[in-house]
Amino acid sequence: MKSIFKKGDKKTFSKKVLQEDTANFESGQVHPFYSTFAIARDAEWTGRLFVLDMKEEDEEGIGTLVKIEHKAPAFIGDVIEFTSTLVSLIGNELMTAFIARCDKKIIATGVTGQKVLKKEKIRKLLKMV
Repeated sequence: MKSIFKKGDKKTFSKKVLQEDTANFESGQVHPFYSTFAIARDAEWTGRLFVLDMKEEDEEGIGTLVKIEHKAPAFIGDVIEFTSTLVSLIGNELMTAFIARCDKKIIATGVTGQKVLKKEKIRKLLKMV
């Protein structure tokens, strides 16, 4: 794993809210807004942007934590700007804090975690399941 980032470094990602990002379950649509689980996916992706730059060819990142505080709605067509800040890098585990904004409105905040592991180790772990 390449040590190319330090605490406080940032990554950004923009996401246009689509119909499939709304809260839909087996029972149907709950509401036509950007869902908490879609925010989780996009927050994790923003943290993964660090991993993509850090991992070696024989390594991969796996998610270990997603914590979200969903603060405000966003609508289909809104563009959400995610900013992820590296909070810590201990060994092969990185933690990031994220903020998701639509214009000046804060949609969500939270933290994500990922570990960088050798692909071979991941394959062995999957065989144990």
